Amino acid sequence: MTSYGQFCPVAQALEIVGERWTLLVVRELLCGNYRFNQILNGVPLMSRSLLAARLRTLEDAGLVVHHPTGEYALTPSGRELEPVVKGLGIWGTRWARKDNRPEDNDPVLLMWDLHRNLHVDRLPAKETVVAFWLRDVEAKRSRYWLRIQKPEVELCLTNQGFEETLKIETTAQALIDVWMGHKPLNQALKSKAIAIEGPPGLVRDFPKWLKLNVFAPVPRPDVA
Repeated sequence: MTSYGQFCPVAQALEIVGERWTLLVVRELLCGNYRFNQILNGVPLMSRSLLAARLRTLEDAGLVVHHPTGEYALTPSGRELEPVVKGLGIWGTRWARKDNRPEDNDPVLLMWDLHRNLHVDRLPAKETVVAFWLRDVEAKRSRYWLRIQKPEVELCLTNQGFEETLKIETTAQALIDVWMGHKPLNQALKSKAIAIEGPPGLVRDFPKWLKLNVFAPVPRPDVA
């Protein structure tokens, strides 16, 4: 842990949470991901060894506790970081948005985020498998499956032999644009930027299942 050598509480707080990836690990815990592999799915470019090191740092600082069940949980002091994380997300949405860069369009994070933010009450009662093909992503990372067994939704990185009910062909960029609120879903569907194939009733209902990213409603600044 690097010290800033200052009595300022901002500096002392950053000594704990200011290292790269640390607040993203806290973000995943705030989102309800309590197991190591669940947290890793939310930070897919982070190595397992680095995640283990960051979790140990948070434990040593009293922000995280590791239960015998294998789950990690935020302590009261760790949970007090929630408004900090949300505030950074709001500020980032308003002021830190970069021009679209393909290298930022992490498909695993996109699909992991999407699968845990569905309107569960609107999902079909019958088991449904939604296959996604992201055309602009390298082949080995371009296909994903959502296995819906209401109220559970499982994200699969390989086809485990189940029948695909709905097929969605799109690009990571198009799906991110919708997910982050940059473009409306109906526009993406009309232009075929997102194409859905399957039973007409499910094709019609699929848009109703999706929530948007929690920061999608944040208003952008009116900058001249």
